[in-house]
Amino acid sequence: MNIPAHAPSPGTAPTLADPDTPFAVVDVQRTLRNIERLSARADRLGVALRPHVKTAKSLDVARLLHDGTPCPVTVSTLAEAETFAEGGYTDITYAVGIDPHKLPRVFALLRRGVTLRVLLDSTEQAASVADASRRAGLPLPAQIEIDCDGHRGGLRPDANALTEIGRILHDAGCLDGVLTHAGESYFAHSAEDRRLAARNERDTAVAAAERLRAAGLPVTTVSVGSTPTAHAAEDLTGVTELRAGNYVFFDLVMAGIGVCHLQDLALSVVVTVIGHRPEHGWIITDGGWMAMSRDRAPPSRRRTRATAWSPIWPATSSRAWS
Repeated sequence: MNIPAHAPSPGTAPTLADPDTPFAVVDVQRTLRNIERLSARADRLGVALRPHVKTAKSLDVARLLHDGTPCPVTVSTLAEAETFAEGGYTDITYAVGIDPHKLPRVFALLRRGVTLRVLLDSTEQAASVADASRRAGLPLPAQIEIDCDGHRGGLRPDANALTEIGRILHDAGCLDGVLTHAGESYFAHSAEDRRLAARNERDTAVAAAERLRAAGLPVTTVSVGSTPTAHAAEDLTGVTELRAGNYVFFDLVMAGIGVCHLQDLALSVVVTVIGHRPEHGWIITDGGWMAMSRDRAPPSRRRTRATAWSPIWPATSSRAWS
């Protein structure tokens, strides 16, 4: 079932031919299969699944995740957190390093009964969270970001600052746990590379948690995840939750590195052909680069990407979709 992302006019049935282009189309059955695939894997591995909703940014899509009821989610902006809180989601991880200037919005959500965890990797951030929590009389659960592959922020599990940050948070009643993200796994082009990335992701997060515990600091949450590693992990002993977001729709990057197949892609963009350059083998559409997403397939799959973006409508039609 394909459903246009915006509502049709009253009294009309949604079709791929009627709305103005460009517009997004979600294949609900593919989406549900993708959701079930990772949900079943998390169950087998014995961990909770905390989907990242930044991919869809949609309450309608999020309702497909857990039989229509709110589940734990991950967000990348406070606007997403606020929107999902309005939609009834009360267990949210804000998985971007916290800016102290944003703490008033965080505490506003906490006072509404939302469990909102924040992420940090410095003593300065930890002190800001601890001080704000004491002033508010409301502990703010915080996770320490762990760097498992050098792809973005975070501390190595052997960093001197790890236990210092943990102590600052613990003394204020704010230490929740550790979180890592194997961003380099998006460049893992073989199943074995992805398995190794998943193992390293787990080992790094668990090592950080064990070091904090050895220092007498309680660790409740050990959070790992990326779409490639979530689908490659074979053993998540010591981990409490798995995060991923791209898996709901998948994309050409995931197909390009072998996490999914092209027929698993559940989000398309319908466009109208507005020009033709036969000397170059080009068509020109009213959906530009941003409408199509700026993510690109790996070089080894660029030809597949071009094929996927070619018109699949009949040659006499003015429509194409990616």
